[in-house]
Amino acid sequence: MRVMNMVRVLFSLLACVFLSSVASADTRSQTEAKFQNWLRTDVWPAARRAGVDRGVFDAAVKNISLNWDLPDLRPPGGGQVPEQQKQAEFRAPAAYFKNSTLASAERVGKTMAGRHRATLSRIERQTGVPGRIILAIWGRESAYGSAAIPHDAFEVLATKAFMGRRAEFFREELIAALQIVDGGHAPAGRLKSSWAGALGQPQFMPRNFLAYAQDGDGDGRRDIWRSETDTLASIGRYLAAFDWQRGRDWGFEVKVPTDVSCALEGPDQGRRVQDWQKLGISRVSGRPFPAHERQGEAYLLMPAGRHGPAFLVTPNFYVLKKYNKSDLYALFVGHMGDRIDFGVGAFSARWQSVDTLSRSGIAAMQSGLERLGYDVGGADGLVGYKTRRSIGEWQLANGQAATCFPDRKIVSALAR
Repeated sequence: MRVMNMVRVLFSLLACVFLSSVASADTRSQTEAKFQNWLRTDVWPAARRAGVDRGVFDAAVKNISLNWDLPDLRPPGGGQVPEQQKQAEFRAPAAYFKNSTLASAERVGKTMAGRHRATLSRIERQTGVPGRIILAIWGRESAYGSAAIPHDAFEVLATKAFMGRRAEFFREELIAALQIVDGGHAPAGRLKSSWAGALGQPQFMPRNFLAYAQDGDGDGRRDIWRSETDTLASIGRYLAAFDWQRGRDWGFEVKVPTDVSCALEGPDQGRRVQDWQKLGISRVSGRPFPAHERQGEAYLLMPAGRHGPAFLVTPNFYVLKKYNKSDLYALFVGHMGDRIDFGVGAFSARWQSVDTLSRSGIAAMQSGLERLGYDVGGADGLVGYKTRRSIGEWQLANGQAATCFPDRKIVSALAR
C-alpha cells in the first residue's frame, strides 16, 4: 500500500510538471501569435506613416520571431529586476580594465591612429573632438570594426519593443531601422545589430544613425558598416552635437585626501579645478593641472568609491556618457585615448576587490535608501554616482567611515 501511495504521489508530481510545461508552451505560443499580430496592426501603420514602403516592411519582418534569450525583457505579467548584470559596464569596476584588454586596444588604436591621421586631424578641426577619443570609442564599440555583430536587428528591436523594459523607446528605434533600409543606407542582406539593437562600427542606435551619421569620404553614402572614414566622422559629429568643449580634456586621475568626502561626487556638485586643489586634491602624477583647466569646472568621480582610482572630470566626460551612460565606459574611453596618444600606463591607484552583488540585491538596497529619503537616481540595480554618494552619506550618518560603494553588509542592512 505504501509503495502504491508513493507511485501515486510520483505520478501526480510528473503530471503537474507535464501540465506546467504545456501551460508554459501555450503561453509562449500565444505570446508569439500576439507578437505577429502586433507587427501587422501596430508597427506597420506606424512605419507607413513614417514613409516606409510596404515591401521593405514585409521583407524586414518576414520570418522574425520573439528572441526570448535577450536580456532586460519583461514577459507578459511583468517581472522583477534580473538577478545578474548583463553588461560589463555595470559589473565590478576592475573587470572593465583588464590589462590584456587595454594592451590590445591600445596596440590596434596606435596602428589606426597612423592609418587615419589626416582624417582624424580634419575631423578634429571640424568638431573639436580629439582623434584619440574617436579612436577609443571605435575600439570599444566594435574592436575597430573587427567585432562580429551577429543579431538580426529587426528581431532584436521588435522583441524589445513588444516586451522590453523600454518598449516605446525600442518601438521608435524599430521604425527608424525600417527607415534606414527604406532609404537605401544599409548594406545588402539582413540588417545586423548588437543584442541592444545598435548598428555598424560605431554601434549607433537607428535614430542616432538618422540624426548623426556622416559621409566622411565623400562618396554620397553614410556607410557606418563598411567605411572606416564614415565611422570616424560619424562618431565625431555625434560628440560635437552634444557640446564637446573644444580644447578641454576629459579628466585627470587624482589623489583625494581622507578628509574630503567621497559623497562630493557627481556632475551636480561641480567646482573650479583650482577650488578642488584648495581642498587638497592633486594629480597623481605630481604635475600641476594645465593652466587653461584651472579656471574650468570639474567634478569628482569615484567609480568604485574609496575602493579604486579617483578622478576630476570635465564636462567632456559627460559628453562621453551621452554615447553610453556608464561611468566606466566613459572612463575607459578617456583613458584609452590617453594611452593611444600619450602612451600613459595603468591608473596609479589599484582597483580593489569588491563584493559580487546581484542587480536585484542592489535594487533592494536602493529602495531602502529611498525610504530613508536619499536620492539614488532610481532603484534600478545599477550603481551610479547618486547611489554611491547616498551610500557615503548614509554611512556618515550612521557613524561609519564613508566608502561610497555597496558591499554585502550594506545591502543586508538596507534591503529590508
